[in-house]
Amino acid sequence: MGGAVVGRLVVVGLGLIGGSLALALKTAGACREVVGVARRRQTCEQALELGIVDRAVTELADILQELEAGDVIFVAVPTLAVEQVFEALRDLPEGVTITDGASVKGSVIEAARNVWGEVPDFLVPGHPIAGSEKSGVTAARDDLYIAHRVILTPLENTSPEHRQRVESMWQAAGAEVLQMPVGEHDEVLAATSHLPHVIAYGLVDTLAHDAENENIFRYAAGGFRDFTRIASSDPVMWRDIMLANRDAILQAIDLYSANLESLRAAIAAGDSDRLMGVFTRAKAARDHFTKMLARKAYTEPMQAQEVTFIAQPGGAVSGELRVPGDKSMSHRSIMLGSLAEGVTEIEGFLEGEDALATLQAFRDMGVVIEGPVNGRVTIHGVGLHGLQAPPGPLYLGNSGTSMRLLAGLLAGQEFDVTLTGDESLSKRPMNRVADPLREMGAEIETGPDGRPPMVIKGARKLHGIDYRLPMASAQVKSCVLLAGLYADGQTSTTEPAPTRDHTERMLAGFGYEVRRDGPCATVRGGGKLTAGKIDVPADISSATFFMVAAAIAPGSDVLLEHVGINPTRDGVINILRAMGADIELQNRREVGGEPVADIRVRYAPLKGIRIPEDQVPLAIDEFPALFVAASCAEGETVLTGAEELRVKESDRIQAMADGLAVLGVDAEPTPDGIVIQGAGEGAAFGGGTVDSLGDHRIAMAFAVASLRARDTIRILHCANVATSFPNFAELAMRAGLKLQAA
Repeated sequence: MGGAVVGRLVVVGLGLIGGSLALALKTAGACREVVGVARRRQTCEQALELGIVDRAVTELADILQELEAGDVIFVAVPTLAVEQVFEALRDLPEGVTITDGASVKGSVIEAARNVWGEVPDFLVPGHPIAGSEKSGVTAARDDLYIAHRVILTPLENTSPEHRQRVESMWQAAGAEVLQMPVGEHDEVLAATSHLPHVIAYGLVDTLAHDAENENIFRYAAGGFRDFTRIASSDPVMWRDIMLANRDAILQAIDLYSANLESLRAAIAAGDSDRLMGVFTRAKAARDHFTKMLARKAYTEPMQAQEVTFIAQPGGAVSGELRVPGDKSMSHRSIMLGSLAEGVTEIEGFLEGEDALATLQAFRDMGVVIEGPVNGRVTIHGVGLHGLQAPPGPLYLGNSGTSMRLLAGLLAGQEFDVTLTGDESLSKRPMNRVADPLREMGAEIETGPDGRPPMVIKGARKLHGIDYRLPMASAQVKSCVLLAGLYADGQTSTTEPAPTRDHTERMLAGFGYEVRRDGPCATVRGGGKLTAGKIDVPADISSATFFMVAAAIAPGSDVLLEHVGINPTRDGVINILRAMGADIELQNRREVGGEPVADIRVRYAPLKGIRIPEDQVPLAIDEFPALFVAASCAEGETVLTGAEELRVKESDRIQAMADGLAVLGVDAEPTPDGIVIQGAGEGAAFGGGTVDSLGDHRIAMAFAVASLRARDTIRILHCANVATSFPNFAELAMRAGLKLQAA
């Protein structure tokens, strides 16, 4: 960023941290002058020679009288030396800002109180999360802070003007600035930074005393080198950190020691399951950490990511395609496999953000889960009553299915648990599952208007109910039935229209009796689930985008392999056929109780229809793509009875209507549906920029629309496509769409 954001920068302590900030601001032209302060004259001379500072002095008093409003003093000395610097800064001119880079904020606050009697409003405590095993002024780099985080820990009385000045300064250096309370910062850093240094120093020191240390160090592999690199850090700095953050570090060491002793016991006992549990949880946590740094993990709010689809007009689709596994079944396979007795092996698991959120939730509750690797997952079930309290809230990203189904399972546990999600999930209604669970005896708290977070109290006695769903919803039905596994007596659900029945089928597949009588499904509490093998079919919702693509683009011929055609999910096939689509189901078979087929779709002209309301629940997730098909059909298509679409990841009726209007389609939304005037033959869409509102199905639907467009379609906010179809762009391009992700 260009232009001065601070006046004069005074860096007290010309080492790696202070020198790198000085270089970064000089490079960015973000300050008027940089003055360095160091104890040794040689350090001052080196800083001048390297161009790190404009001036350098050995005494703070030499430059204090020159300071004026807008200047910033950055204290970058060892933690226990901060108070001495503050003493030298006791009497400052009005408007000068002080900040620091100490790794422990509690000691900085204490030092400020010792000097000024209270923490002054011009002090903005901070900590850059960046560094190197190298130290000293010669290690300074102007790019040290680029794409790294700086944590500020302002107090209630910290001046907003001073805080903003420090934030702007770090942003000019290329850093991302976050805020955190002082105590939380010191606890987090004790675990994530200070403890690893304790372990590294201790390990190297231990091995250095070994009689065979020469060979140990000579033949050590890269992993040892990489981990112990931090033991080359500045000993003085780390001695001060250990003393300044003693209580939090001791707590972290005690927790680590207990876990290490448990791991030792597992090794000594040859306890394979416990070892696998530790290693799989650790691998998953490390993988999530790596992805989070790259802004890819489901634990990173997806709205923070920016992905735009750029779809060029025209083309056709062809070939044999295998779309990802069914998301609904992937969720349920993890849930029921975790609660089963024995080992469940899953093939075809969808490695999308939503399903991974469910998988991680059960890992957090003590279930050993191996994988996923190329769709293969192995679950070491703990039985219906074997889940453990998670260490904190279960974060479920953008997955409404995870939250609603887990609410049913967790209502019958002995522990309290909180379910949270990202910004999008936090806006979605949860009383539709909370209310029937309360009728069963569960104690559940929700946020305003029944929205997340959901707090579920443990050790509540559940009793069976006969629940008539006010609207057709597979998630609500499944939630109640899953809670029924833990309830006294019989639990029944009656739905007003058919919805997907994966839960009932999979419960039966795990050996749990489910009675079904038309719209009614019944379970009795007190049974057990028996582990087995699950082959997850390809998701018909994901296949829909290529079915529609082939149906609207002349010259298209696609074979979609191993697609689930559950009769509660085949509405999209029925609707497209009613519109005139050429769809053939080949190689019909049954896999794990689920009907499966290969679906061949060839181009044929479509006609507008009035969509039968009895098909709406059977195609509820497929309508964004069906709206694209309707736009390409001859005549009018009318949808009614689909108010459920307004409370999905977005208001899908309004979002699609708005996007279609941008592309020149006459689409009139109604309270429970939409009326679309199709274009028939020729181009159905113009070009333009549409907003998917972070809704994965809307993003993919507009990508398919490009096949019948006259100009380029830009689709904003497409990161959430990873929730259900991680390789959509890649597969779409292979099939023939002219699509790029930017």
